[in-house]
Amino acid sequence: MNKQEVELLSKEIEMLMNERARLLKVVGAAAVLVANTDSKVLPAAAVNAAEMLSEMLNALPEETLQDALESVQAEVE
Repeated sequence: MNKQEVELLSKEIEMLMNERARLLKVVGAAAVLVANTDSKVLPAAAVNAAEMLSEMLNALPEETLQDALESVQAEVE
């Protein structure tokens, strides 16, 4: 690999890491929202959306979810 290719790859990796950090914050915020939502007081459409979001969050690897919660400085109980 030449210097230009290495530089391009380095920039791409940096961009991907920044995107991952932003996505972790979104996931962390979503997890906090779901954890603090009382489904008994939500409209049916919102309950369905919260259930779908909860399923997607539960499908994440535990380490990823932990990283996401840490990114929004959430405490796990």
